[in-house]
Amino acid sequence: MNIFGFDAAQHRVRTEIYAGITTFLTMAYILAVNPSIFSALEPQGMPSGAVFTATVLASVVGTLAMALHAKKPFGLAPGMGINAFFVFGVCLGMGYSWQMALTAVFIEGLLFILLSLFKVREQIANAIPTGMKSAIGGGIGLFISYIGLQHCGIVIADENTQVTLANFNTPEVQLALIGFVICGLMVVRDIRGGLLWGILLTALVGIPMGVTHVGEIFSAPPSLAPIFLRFEWHNILTWDMLIVVMTFLFIDLFDTIGTVIAVSLKAGMVDKDGKVDGVGRMLMADAVATTAGACLGTSTTTTYVESAAGVAVGGRTGLTAFVVAVCFLLSLFFAPLFLAIPAAATGPALVIVGVMMCANTVGIDWDDQTEAIPAFVTMLMMPLSYSISDGIMLGTIMYVLMKVATGKKGLRQISPTMWVMFVIFVLRYVIRAIDN
Repeated sequence: MNIFGFDAAQHRVRTEIYAGITTFLTMAYILAVNPSIFSALEPQGMPSGAVFTATVLASVVGTLAMALHAKKPFGLAPGMGINAFFVFGVCLGMGYSWQMALTAVFIEGLLFILLSLFKVREQIANAIPTGMKSAIGGGIGLFISYIGLQHCGIVIADENTQVTLANFNTPEVQLALIGFVICGLMVVRDIRGGLLWGILLTALVGIPMGVTHVGEIFSAPPSLAPIFLRFEWHNILTWDMLIVVMTFLFIDLFDTIGTVIAVSLKAGMVDKDGKVDGVGRMLMADAVATTAGACLGTSTTTTYVESAAGVAVGGRTGLTAFVVAVCFLLSLFFAPLFLAIPAAATGPALVIVGVMMCANTVGIDWDDQTEAIPAFVTMLMMPLSYSISDGIMLGTIMYVLMKVATGKKGLRQISPTMWVMFVIFVLRYVIRAIDN
């Protein structure tokens, strides 16, 4: 078990298995969502079935890298948000081919491997102040709760107020409310693997309600051939390619760093100086996953914040990630069974995980406004902008400005890396404003 960083004196196999299955169930929606998003590119020759297979295999490769190289309990899969940017931003919005977009993701992955080898990403992660790291954990807790509420249909879009509470008159929303009670009882009663059992029991309750549909169990995976290694090399030295690569790089860099910091805090994988244990290996596994995912035919593969669900039930080693990878591999052949678990069953679990992650906010010095204001901006902007990276960037800008406002004492608290990040982030928003 040393291959996974498992220590029999500190860890339990049953707990790690529970954690792995729990994480997988909270991530499994990507198996349906990713092909659905990429279906918009079917007229251009990118079959949704092939994307499903690529999604599974990219998740397996990335999560195995995390299990074996980093030995941490995190699952990886094609990232939400960045997959939409791939399809609707790069391909349909900018008019580039999906082959060109895959090439950009591949180049991004290679750049990430280089940045990880030279420990640039690790330096950025460790340079973020302790209070900001706590805020990132709390912010992602709010973000993942918001995602859960959206997925189970309790929070819906509204023309006037952007979002609003749904009417409780649909079976899906009613099942989600039942799921909150079930998952909540499991957690407060401290039942081992409570979130996992809560998800499964909610899914079972959904059968007579007509929300959980169990039909075909086994199906052969669609062919990967139409999208495997379909790169487009003739335009790699163009300005357009540079823009797309840097956009992918920027979004993924801070999404991943934010997720790794937040979930590591929850798992207690942070030393007394606030540095994340093994962050270099985790980021390298993430970089390898992105490169492999591009070869397989899907968008950037990244560490999933839903990994916090497995950590919440006790997952601490690479064995948890290995179980996640096995579940993904099984889903390649049992997709109908795994996809039968509705969002109304996993959404409540994500909200409860969000509650647990908000415990990180005790590390924020709320009496020091130069710490409290940037922390609050970080937490607030993650769910409101629907972006972990924007939350981190805006919080960092605010942190530097608040410290500068206090004079020499505050200036001494700003590290050189934070100054570099501040300048880059400000330039990014200036360029975005000019482009728009």
